[in-house]
Amino acid sequence: MEQLRAEFPVLARVSYLNAGTNGPVPRRALEAARASLSHQAEHGRSGADFFHAILDRMERLRARMAGLLGCDTSELALTGSTTDGVNAVLAALDLGRGDEVLTTVEEHPGILAPLGMMRERRGVRVKSVPFAEVAAHVGPETRLVACSHVSWVTGAVVDAPALAATSAPVMLDGAQALGAVPVDVHALGCDFYAASGQKWLCGPNGAGYLYVRADRCRSMPAPWPGYGTVADSSDPLGSGPQPDARRFDLGFPGDHDLAWALASLDVLEEAGLDAVHARAADLAAGLASDLAGVGVEVAPRARSTLVSWRTTDPPAEVLRLREQGFVLRDLPGTPYVRASVGAWSSEEELGRLVELASARV
Repeated sequence: MEQLRAEFPVLARVSYLNAGTNGPVPRRALEAARASLSHQAEHGRSGADFFHAILDRMERLRARMAGLLGCDTSELALTGSTTDGVNAVLAALDLGRGDEVLTTVEEHPGILAPLGMMRERRGVRVKSVPFAEVAAHVGPETRLVACSHVSWVTGAVVDAPALAATSAPVMLDGAQALGAVPVDVHALGCDFYAASGQKWLCGPNGAGYLYVRADRCRSMPAPWPGYGTVADSSDPLGSGPQPDARRFDLGFPGDHDLAWALASLDVLEEAGLDAVHARAADLAAGLASDLAGVGVEVAPRARSTLVSWRTTDPPAEVLRLREQGFVLRDLPGTPYVRASVGAWSSEEELGRLVELASARV
């Protein structure tokens, strides 16, 4: 883990605890992106070789992410963000007036904003319930459950087995899970899983991933048809969509972003993803326990990498801690400051954070 920590230049300057927004950038990813941009600047961005190199990197990234998610390559689409995946699923589902979509009171705007538009344009009913009770509220009129795998507010983990046991299709937001905790979408029993690569996978903004269960793929239209979503791009008017989750792809990523995403995966996989997950969760649990031990009110959480605690003025507290070399964030509309604890974090810096936070108790 010392070798992993050394991969991130930012950690020599600050205690970076905000991977829940954007993960730290590995030095190797910087070098890979720089090499790609240099090649594009010197040799241009055209020609069959350039185009096929992008396609090759896309498929390598798709295959590696499918392995990370525990699904088949044919079940994975490359999007631009978690929200892109949410919007893709909602656009492709045949939901209309009177249909109920069940969500929770701890959801990110990446779920809530698309649901708000569905309510306005299609007349669906959006029902928000406590995060810990979502499965118990599934009823005969529920046409979709859309909620987080790991709550972005508290770090609580949804009861996925209970959701899978219901009759409703389930779409999970994996923004605070993928790369942070073990994910196996088949074991979770969900129909859809939307996630992003710029957070715990330390990739570029604009990297998103969407799992669509194989039997669902075949019955859903392409939500944003384009060059890569048709089965035969030489006959886009006559061709049907791709036969698998590629019908949900969103455009073509930049070659430099693909190089960055793949290099970041190399860094994490060389450290051992099981070890990365375990260490980050252990460190976060230790931080939560130590904060509670000095009288700080920690939000109820589960085994995840997020630790949120109550303070009287979260934005001011984030600024105060930033002056002490800690990068965290406040959560608008809540009383919480949130730390995103990675395997690259150190016990020493977390101990110092506890000291600083306790000064405000």
